[in-house]
Amino acid sequence: MLGKSVYLDDNVKLMRFPKNIFIGDFAFIKEGARICSCNQKAIISIGKNTSIGYHVFIFASERIEIGDDCMIAPFVYLVDSDHGTERGKNMNAQPNITSPIKIGNDVWIGTGAKILKGVTIGNGAIIAAGAVVKDDVPPYMVVGGVPAKIISERK
Repeated sequence: MLGKSVYLDDNVKLMRFPKNIFIGDFAFIKEGARICSCNQKAIISIGKNTSIGYHVFIFASERIEIGDDCMIAPFVYLVDSDHGTERGKNMNAQPNITSPIKIGNDVWIGTGAKILKGVTIGNGAIIAAGAVVKDDVPPYMVVGGVPAKIISERK
């Protein structure tokens, strides 16, 4: 469901179960973005005044929530699932393990960052370019690195 004055650039794809994708008023989704509700129960919500950069991938098997007034730079990848890794069993036969992602309001996610399953990012946080975020980020913290660690606080 699209809010009012949502802008979808060229080559944006709302995939598999688009009825489970909710985009708030005045959101801006740039070229090449892929937003995928991967099954009938998976929900994606993007808040008002949020911009999604070029070639961002958002793949939900359970739930991904992005708050209002967020900036998500190009080539960011958000995925709320991964696969089991039990030894002696083919990887493609292992279960999909999910845990929701929640991104607060006024969050900036830098180019090429990866946000992994189960992560909550607090209001006003900044994620540095290239960071791999596997743990929660408190409000107004700046994180970076692989894996991401707190590097400063937003003033």
